[in-house]
Amino acid sequence: MPSGIDFSIATSEQIARELCKRLESIRLMRNQTQAQLAREAGISIKTLWRLENGQDFSFDTFVRVMIALRMQNNLQIILPDPAVHPVERLNRNIPGKQRKRARPVKKVDQNLAWTWGDEETGKG
Repeated sequence: MPSGIDFSIATSEQIARELCKRLESIRLMRNQTQAQLAREAGISIKTLWRLENGQDFSFDTFVRVMIALRMQNNLQIILPDPAVHPVERLNRNIPGKQRKRARPVKKVDQNLAWTWGDEETGKG
């Protein structure tokens, strides 16, 4: 199913609308009515209609519909488990150690680079 938008430049509203259209297409491909899917998801038909049209829906509604469509495993692709970093663990050679905070790499300003004689004048 080719995407109608470029996710790398789309707004959050455009992405939400596209995902909702895809959910509707999947429901239709499975030959399910809105009433059937709404009942399986535990939501009202009106709520499903709003979701499929990208109008005012909650994350809970989205997840319920994903579960009813038996597509909840696809949610792992969206946000993979951050605790699994096999390459980072190999590089750090510390098994099981997980990052607790971010420390961006500081760039060195080449204009402030130390030169001979700076230690005497107090420049550097």
